[in-house]
Amino acid sequence: MDDAHREAAGEHELAAHNHRTAAAHNETEDKVARRHSECAPEHQVILSLLTVAFLIALPILAKAQPLPYADSSGAVVGATAAQPAPPYMRPTHATKLRNYFFDAFGPYPIVGAAIAAGVSQASNGIPEWRQGVEGYGRRFASDFGIAAVNTTTRYALSEAFGQDALYYRCECTGLFPRLRHAVVSTLTARRGGDGHRVFSVPALVAPYVGTMAAVYGWYPGRYDAKDALRLGNYSLLFYMGGNIALEFFSSGRSSWLSRKHLTNGHGAPDSGSNR
Repeated sequence: MDDAHREAAGEHELAAHNHRTAAAHNETEDKVARRHSECAPEHQVILSLLTVAFLIALPILAKAQPLPYADSSGAVVGATAAQPAPPYMRPTHATKLRNYFFDAFGPYPIVGAAIAAGVSQASNGIPEWRQGVEGYGRRFASDFGIAAVNTTTRYALSEAFGQDALYYRCECTGLFPRLRHAVVSTLTARRGGDGHRVFSVPALVAPYVGTMAAVYGWYPGRYDAKDALRLGNYSLLFYMGGNIALEFFSSGRSSWLSRKHLTNGHGAPDSGSNR
């Protein structure tokens, strides 16, 4: 009789163990699925922004100068003499400070955080923050805080490394050379009196500092370093998109952005100016 009881108890304990194992497995799958569902809208936003930036660049092809050709006498028609690039002028501390405040707290990061918070709200990203005005406010504050930490880190580390954190538009012409310049500039910076281009550790590190601060500062406890690295990748892509926009949007004094006092961001002043 005792053996039968012990056998029944063992079977009950084994069944309970299997049930706990299955429940833990299901919980893990739910967590993974929830993270995938949270990532999907972010992927869509990134692809949309990069697509829009590429479409914005397409009109440059229409404005490009025609290729030179040779007439019957062999003379080249339509060619113009290459213009030398203007000399590099290192920005003053006032210029860097003004661009930092515009880049960190100006209209662009505010609008960007508002859009990102709206997308997160619609997809119920970070469900612990719930919906409604309070939930949107927390998401907006989080996205704006991440961007501010990223920008502050990039400018501070650039100063420590003796690098120029501003973006310089390409002196080249054509869609793809300028697009390549914008992409390469995401992880490079000017340095020294001659402004030679070097690999930028600040530009690489900064996007991940903001997301690490968010994950360990105000995100729910289930987020960890892997999530911070994932979100940092998105921040790096957003920064690349900003460079592409700076490259192809006109920033002259007669442009719409200039009339609305929305020029530069982290872009350098126009050539010939060191203000």
